[in-house]
Formats: sequence, structure tokens, C-alpha cells
Amino acid sequence: MRPQVTRPSSTRDLSPTERRLVTVLQQLGFGHLESVKIRCGEVVLDRTLTLVQVLKFGAAESQPPSPSADFELKKSMADLFEHIRGVDDGVVRRLEIRHGLPFAMEIERRISRGMPDVKGAHVEVV
Repeated sequence: MRPQVTRPSSTRDLSPTERRLVTVLQQLGFGHLESVKIRCGEVVLDRTLTLVQVLKFGAAESQPPSPSADFELKKSMADLFEHIRGVDDGVVRRLEIRHGLPFAMEIERRISRGMPDVKGAHVEVV
């Protein structure tokens, strides 16, 4: 039987690697990540990861929450981790970030644990 893919609601529900990814996204602000590996539903943060930052001149800077602070995840962040947790083996080709939050993702994957459909229900792969 396959493990159930879970949807996190706060940083308390995240693994240490997932928390590091949240911090990376918040610090990036605007831009995208490339070549993010996923193994067994977990992001692999290694040297193959490419960060591309978009600098917005004249825009007000916002301060991301402290990395040690627990907080509720925005819907887009919870969606991101739910999708990642459903992928056994894959690569995020591009993860677009706006205001420190995931906006869009292009992903290559093999799915064996089920994946959320567009309505949020999980679909088993045959």
C-alpha cells in the first residue's frame, strides 16, 4: 500500500529540507529555480539547483518571516509541497517565484504514489 500524500498547513508540518526551501523562496523574492531534484517525495537541495533572481528596482522591500518562526502556509506553498510529496522521482525544470511564493512549476516526473488532480483529489497511476 502506498503512503498517503499529505498537505501541510503550517511550517510545523514541514521536513527540515522543506523548511530550507521555504527560506530559499522567501529570500529569492522574485525569480525562478531550475533543476530541482525530487526523490521519494522530498526536494533535494544540492549544487545542481540553479537560482535565477529577478531584481525589481524602486519596489518596496518586504522582510520575510524569521526562519525559526512557525507560521501558516499560504495556499500556493501548501499546494507546492503537496505536489512534490506525490512525486517519487522527478525534476522541477522551473519553479517560478513571485513575492517569495511559488507561482508556477514545470516538472518532469514518474508518478507512483498518486498525484493531486486539478480539484485536489488524488489519482492513482496504473
